[in-house]
Amino acid sequence: MKYLDPNKINTFIKKSENKQLVEEIENEISKIISKSLKNQNNKKRIEKINANETKYKITVLDNSTIKNLPNWIKKQIKNCSVIGSTKKVILLPNGKKYHIDNHLNDLTGGEWSFFLRSVINTRFQTSGAESYAHHLRKIHPSPKPPQLMKDLIKFFTKENDLVLDYFMGVGGTLIGASLCNRRALGIDLSKKFINIYSKANNFLKLNEQETICGDSIEILKRQKEINNFLGNKKFSLIAIDPPYGDMMNREKTGEAAKSKKNTEATPFTKNSKDLGNMDFDLFLEKFSESIELSIPFLKENGHYIVFIKDLQPKGKKPNLLHASIIDTMNKINGINYVGMKIWSDESINLYPYGYPYSFVSNQLHQYIMFFKKKC
Repeated sequence: MKYLDPNKINTFIKKSENKQLVEEIENEISKIISKSLKNQNNKKRIEKINANETKYKITVLDNSTIKNLPNWIKKQIKNCSVIGSTKKVILLPNGKKYHIDNHLNDLTGGEWSFFLRSVINTRFQTSGAESYAHHLRKIHPSPKPPQLMKDLIKFFTKENDLVLDYFMGVGGTLIGASLCNRRALGIDLSKKFINIYSKANNFLKLNEQETICGDSIEILKRQKEINNFLGNKKFSLIAIDPPYGDMMNREKTGEAAKSKKNTEATPFTKNSKDLGNMDFDLFLEKFSESIELSIPFLKENGHYIVFIKDLQPKGKKPNLLHASIIDTMNKINGINYVGMKIWSDESINLYPYGYPYSFVSNQLHQYIMFFKKKC
């Protein structure tokens, strides 16, 4: 609010003849104020709780413990203190807390809680600096936003951990990894998509991650290229958004048809080994094989992230593809489904499907499903 002049806002509201616009502005301002007040109250409550905790100097921690702390904490370690009887919680100067036993990520407790929302709404920019080279990456039918991938990677890894995406497309996962200082390996059938990732990466002036062009299943079988990347380490996270059968091979409908745009199918590649050129049953078979082959490269307690979007129901077929993926992966020894996020992409244009005869949903959401390698 510090960038807004309240007097100018009031003058605009009084003079405006667009009542709907005024209502929208007032509602948005009300939300901002409400959120700000809530944050202030939470901050005061947390400060009060922290004040009542037993505090110790940071010197109560041994050197090996401090050495293993995230870099962002070590940079301000002299201004930190330790609180609580267990002496395992570090209190930062800004009041945030980090638990020494957090072996999953480098997040504070508050950041951890915020990530646990089961539904996320985004409207990522598709132009300008905040689009992260979308003007290049948009050649792919469904490029993943690097900002989203960065947030997911930060929760399931620590700084300098290793990430694998063996359906990398134009590299949203790899760019996301670069944005949070993780190392990543990407694999894709399409040299064109890998080249686009390289161009986008150069445009963004990021360190380029390693890529392999080829059939991911064959590469996982051979193991050599992946082991060369890993050395004596393992991946902490495998994040994939595979082509779910031949859905991209279907003619476009809806807005594309109405706007007289190109309605032709947009398959990822014409390669027969592309999972996007298979019927769904064959896709599930190959997808399951890829998971089984990748498990040995994932560390104990490491995670899989899998994206999927359901198809519209057809007759008695609900087409709940995300449920099929969960069932398929849960049958594989060594991994368990642990939950999901529903990601709503608000940048998708709405279209009156079914109007005026029947209900047909605008599917703005995708499922981001999480699986864990069992100990």
